Amino acid sequence: MKTLETERLILRDWKEEDFLDLYEYACDDRVGPVAGWPVHKNIEESKTIIKRFINDNESYAIVLKAENKVIGGTGLHNKTPDKTVEDLKQREIGYVLNPKYWGHEYVPEAVKVLLKYGFEELNLDLIWCGHYDFNMKSKRVIEKCGFNYRFNRDVKLALFENRVENELFYNIYRDEYFK
Repeated sequence: MKTLETERLILRDWKEEDFLDLYEYACDDRVGPVAGWPVHKNIEESKTIIKRFINDNESYAIVLKAENKVIGGTGLHNKTPDKTVEDLKQREIGYVLNPKYWGHEYVPEAVKVLLKYGFEELNLDLIWCGHYDFNMKSKRVIEKCGFNYRFNRDVKLALFENRVENELFYNIYRDEYFK
């Protein structure tokens, strides 16, 4: 994927040597569960996940320029939450941030550069974003970035003993982005 840059961030491909930065936040129970994935139990798990990120080629490491450190992850994932628009060229943005860096607007900054890249360079028709109803931090990012609420549905989270949670979906159409 193409490396993207903002004033404070670099969004780049994951590297195997990023495992300690990933583990630093992935082992925190405030992070994974609100995004639907389990807390990393050890460094080996983070190494395995990074290899998956590299192979999938849909995820970016978020690097804070001032520290040259991976502080989170984001991506443009090949998902279609609404099958009625599956004929459109679309992606879904996901994101996660190390809690040590919460409150500095890093995720909205990363999402906005992904929106720009998605619409202006990948020529996408539609970009999605979503959150579980209990994840207010993600909801706030979605609002700041201009996504529009579209629908919600209950989903079973297989990673959490099939617990049912409500997931809300938002998107931006190409013409809405360029208004």
